[in-house]
Parts: sequence; C-alpha cells; structure tokens
Amino acid sequence: MPKGLIYIILSVCIVIAGIVSVGLGAVHIPPGEVFLLIMGKLGIYHMQQVNEQHNVIIFIVRLPRLLLAILVGAALGISGAAIQGIFRNPLAEPGLIGISAGATLMAVAIIGLEATLLTSLSNLFGYYLLAFGAFVGAGITALLIYQISKHNGKPNVATMLLAGIAINALAGALTGLITYLASEQQLRNITFWMLGSLGGATWQTVTCLAPFVLIPVILLPASGKALNAFALGEMQAGHLGLDVNRTKLRVILLSTMAIGASVSLTGIINFMGLLVPHIIRLVMGVDNKHVIPASALLGALILIIADIIARTLIAPIELPIGVITALIGAPVFLYILIRDKRKLTLA
Repeated sequence: MPKGLIYIILSVCIVIAGIVSVGLGAVHIPPGEVFLLIMGKLGIYHMQQVNEQHNVIIFIVRLPRLLLAILVGAALGISGAAIQGIFRNPLAEPGLIGISAGATLMAVAIIGLEATLLTSLSNLFGYYLLAFGAFVGAGITALLIYQISKHNGKPNVATMLLAGIAINALAGALTGLITYLASEQQLRNITFWMLGSLGGATWQTVTCLAPFVLIPVILLPASGKALNAFALGEMQAGHLGLDVNRTKLRVILLSTMAIGASVSLTGIINFMGLLVPHIIRLVMGVDNKHVIPASALLGALILIIADIIARTLIAPIELPIGVITALIGAPVFLYILIRDKRKLTLA
C-alpha cells in the first residue's frame, strides 16, 4: 500500500472517530449535527437553528477533551517511535528511561504533601500545581539520567538504559512509600492519577499542552533519516557523517518534552509508546522517516477510540483510560510477539 495513502487513511479515521467521540455521551448528538456545528464555528456553514445545549456540550466539554486525546496520543506515539529508534530496541519506551517514573513520583509527592508543606505553591499554581510538578519531575529525571550516562562528555545509550532501570526502581520505591503513608482521600487521588484520565480537559489545558506536543511532532520527523543510520550502530552512523551526540540529545529532549507535558496533565497512559510504533512498522516497514510521523497519527487515533470506550462501556461511570489502553495494547502486543516467534521458528 502506498505510504501517502496510509497517511490519508489515518487522517480520515481521526476525523471520523473525532466526530463520533464528540457526539457520544450522556446527551447523544448525531454525527451530522456535530459536523455542521463545527463547520458553523469555522464559518464554513451557517445553521438556521442551533441547539444551544448541544452547542455548549460540544464546544465547552467534548471538543477540548477530543483535542487533548489527539495531542496526548500523538505525543505518546511519536515519542515511543523516536526512543525505540535511538535505543535501537523495539521494546524501548519512554517509561524505560525513567521519564514516566519521575513524573509519577513528583505528582504523588505533591498529592501527599499539598495540604501540609506545599500550601504556598498550591496557592501560586492552583489547579496546575500537579501538572507543573509532574512536568518538572520528568525533566529532572531525564537530565539526571543523561548526566549519569555521559562518558568523556558523550552520552552512552547502554548506560542510559541501565540508569533508567535504576531510576525506575528508586522512583517506584519512593512512590510506594508515599502511597503507604497517604490518607484515604490522598490514596484515591493518587490511584486515579496513576490510572490516567482525560477528564480534566478544558480549553486552557489544551492550549497549555499544545506547544509542548506540537514542537516535538514537527521536529522529531526530521530525525528519521538519522535514526535509520542509528540502526547500523553508533560507530557506523558516525562514519556516515552523523553527529551522534547531537542526535541523541535532540531526540531525548524532544521526547521528554512531549511525554512530560502529556503525563503531567493526564496521568500514566500505558502501552501507547510501546505498541503504536510496532503496528506502524507492520504496515509501513521500518523506515523511521515514515514510522515517526505515522506513529503520531496512529497514537492520536487509538487514544480517541480508547476514550470513547472509557466513557461509554459502563456509562455513566467513566473507566480510567490507562486501563483501556492496557487492555487493548497488551493482547495485541502479545499477538505480535507470538507471531514473530513463530516466524523465527519456521525460519
């Protein structure tokens, strides 16, 4: 199948899934009306009669949530593809180098200490204290791991991976300790955050997240050719004229920006960064010039679908979206592993 056609199919599916998502909920809005209301907002079409209730539901509640799902899905998908490319490991993901663990630790610490030690910060940042803290936690973790991995001024990918494993273990232990000491209400808040949710979507959160996602989504595809060279090994990539250290730093910084910002607003959403690039490689091959941008599109599509399931499966109760992505992702990933294992056995 031509690569351009795949991009078109993914884009059309995102539009269709988005219209369906905006229409579904406690108040059902037909897809046709959703489309016309959005076209009317853009000034393309003028409706004679507008249902004000539907208008408010779409543009105040559901459309920000849809845009948040698109941004976060794109961030998780493209970061997973980039990190797998830089580590030359299809099982690598943002959580592997401790980014998610650092964000989680900081968020859990804020939930546990907000009422006591962090009162002044809470007054300063308000609703965004948790998001700001998680973003800072992700950034500090990435910087720490990068510094640990440096040898003679150059970052070593293998050391970075091992440092990430150690940081994950340490952050997990500290998170567990804070959780153990938390009150019942704090425990509920911690559990809810760690399971992931798009429920806090507003136009303010979308505009806050957009720059941190759009910059990596625009810049990371330019690293596709360099990541193809990385597949040959760092030494061989250097012989081909690639600035290996600059490439590693750029990819890790951009991935950390996207993941840190996304996790800070939605909590932990499992399996996206690991599964999405695998599916794209099955369809489009291993060329990172296509894997990286296509992973952003597929990540957005999968998260829209997961959000639809989370909101409607046992309505009016909303399931944590991290649970849905894990339930979708784990069986598909196991299938891919079993299938590839059979291929290797037959070969």
